Amino acid sequence: MYLMESAPRARTIFNGKEVDYFGGCGFFELQAHPKVIEAAADAVKKYGISSVTTRTGYGTNPVLLEFEKQAALFFGTESFLYYITGCFGGTILLTGLRNDYDIVFIDSESHYSAYSAISAIKKPVIRFEHRNPNDLEQEIKSNLKPGWRPLVICDGIFPISGELSPLPDYKTILDAYDHAVMCVDDAYAVGVIGETGMGTYEYFNIHRDTFYSSGTLSKALGGHGGIIAGSPLLIEKLKTNNTISRACTPTPNASLAASAKALEILRLNPAMRSRLWANSRYVKEGLRRIGFDFQDSPVPAVCIHQKNYHADRAVDFKSLQLELFRQNIAVAYVPEGDYTSVPKGGAIRISVFSTHSDEQLGNLVETIGKYLKKNN
Repeated sequence: MYLMESAPRARTIFNGKEVDYFGGCGFFELQAHPKVIEAAADAVKKYGISSVTTRTGYGTNPVLLEFEKQAALFFGTESFLYYITGCFGGTILLTGLRNDYDIVFIDSESHYSAYSAISAIKKPVIRFEHRNPNDLEQEIKSNLKPGWRPLVICDGIFPISGELSPLPDYKTILDAYDHAVMCVDDAYAVGVIGETGMGTYEYFNIHRDTFYSSGTLSKALGGHGGIIAGSPLLIEKLKTNNTISRACTPTPNASLAASAKALEILRLNPAMRSRLWANSRYVKEGLRRIGFDFQDSPVPAVCIHQKNYHADRAVDFKSLQLELFRQNIAVAYVPEGDYTSVPKGGAIRISVFSTHSDEQLGNLVETIGKYLKKNN
């Protein structure tokens, strides 16, 4: 068992020893940022653990107002819906938009939360092959009845594989249908990709009034809770047509304050994102040189597995994880079937941080290369 005994940073203590840490989703180390921790502690001291009420029941306090201010600045809109966990994003969108579509098409490797969302609606649901626009197009043609409006739901970035959904191809397909809807789970993309960190739609420069996304503050943004930003009309529709936002109290004050400060730090320091992209490119280029292949993107979740390794021999990725830890490098091994988007045979998932040094990144690639060469 790996026991984390310090805050998650580029150097983190596990099982009593300090290692280079390439796990989790804290791509900017915001969960351990001194100003974020200070903001959380101050909020608890002044206002207690929680407001212990809903927003409509005198739940507003200065911590929530500061979060709303920072969220508006980061997302460029005064209208958004903030809820207790990002896992509710798909459910809020699909129930909130229930009058806007007639049938759902879901990527077969979508996050568990997307499948929870489709179980909450009484609509026909069709799966299409993972990241396969041709199969999506065929399924729509085969299953869409006259007058029906399709909705496509998928992850923006798949959490384990680090793959981007081919949203431009999906848009081309959906452009042929009036009132088509797309909902993207951008939990791993918000704060990470796009010029200002707005996620996959911004990264691909996609704009359409009926395309929506949900995000989370618990990954790259160093806080907690889910968020959907959009027009006042959209947010009011979502609030009216679902009960989650009304039924749940706000996140605890510490999480609210941490989220607000993390949003402010990342918005005012775009070089953090540039450094993250550079580090991601560094690792992917290094791993390509030793036989792995990757989608060309700035996504910092880097997955190595048998399918993207161009060699005629099988790799024991669990053994690789153990060897890396012996060399003071911590990465995640994910068995096949343990999570969505895990390739056959399991995989090593590497999380690149903006705070990793070139030395750490180079050592990671070199150590993996030595293992592969030794076990050839």
